[in-house]
Order: sequence, then C-alpha cells, then structure tokens
Amino acid sequence: MTLLGDSITAGFGLPSAEALPVRLEEALRAKGFRVRVRGAGVSGDTTGGGLARVGYSVQDDTDLCIVALGGNDMLQGVDPKTVRSNLEAIIASLKARDIPVLLAGMKAPPQYGAYAVEFDRIFADLARKEDVPTYPFLLEGVALDRRYNQPDGIHPNAEGVRIIADGLAPVVVKALSR
Repeated sequence: MTLLGDSITAGFGLPSAEALPVRLEEALRAKGFRVRVRGAGVSGDTTGGGLARVGYSVQDDTDLCIVALGGNDMLQGVDPKTVRSNLEAIIASLKARDIPVLLAGMKAPPQYGAYAVEFDRIFADLARKEDVPTYPFLLEGVALDRRYNQPDGIHPNAEGVRIIADGLAPVVVKALSR
C-alpha cells in the first residue's frame, strides 16, 4: 500500500516512527491485516506535483494507493478545475496500472467562500465518477484543533496522526476488500 501525498503523509515535523504511514500500518495490523504502508509524501506537494511523480512514486506491486493531495493546492488558491483535472489524471494513471485507489479528501476553510464550495466538491464528485472509495476529509477530527496540531496549526502532531490513522484504517480495510 502507498500513501501518495504531501507533508501530512510525509510526517512533517515528526519523528519517522510517528508519521502517518507508520501509524496507519500499525492500525491496520491491529485489525489483523499484514500490510506494509509505503510513504510517498513530499512536503509542499500539490496535485500537479503528485501527477508528475505518480509513475515512479507508486510501485507496481502496490495493492492500494491512497491519494492524499490537494491541501497545498487549496492553500495556494489553485483553480479547483486544475485540482480536479490533476486528480483525475492521477487516478487514471493508477487505474491503467491496475492499482486500486482510495481518494482522501481535503476541505477548504469556510472563509474561502465560493472557492471552498467548489474545492470541497472535488473529492466526492471524483470518487463517484471514478468509482473509487473515498475518505471524505483526511484531517477529520484534527483540523483546527490545537490539541492535535503542531504550533503551525496545519500539520498534525503525533496524537493527531494517530486520530487520522484510526479514522482512515476502517476505510482502507473496506477498500482492500473490494
């Protein structure tokens, strides 16, 4: 399994043993799954960057690729049409290689107005259109909660990563069973 993403999946600001790939693997093993979760997160990456590297960042023997990109696009104000197009191309690239996809969504803060509405629709729309499972919001239960974030207010701390892994694990189990 591979986590294709950005700083959240790369474990920005955390020891490697507390990064999301490690914590997700632990959560899955606790559910009886013998899996290896490869981290393919690059801090600062956008959907465009993920598209540029999906061919070499996701190995051919991957039994599921969790695509967790979009947060940096949103922070940079990238046009949602571009984000959608990049994610579609990433999914198409993985499907062409017979690699199943789980799309992890991202949400824009409500103060982003119309941009937030258009951006937030991307993930559910694509999951439906491409018939791939989705985890609606990667940072569910963690975003904007100081208890679970590093001082920058964006990147989860170790406890935040644990919450993400625990929330994501059942969706991954279901996706692996498809």
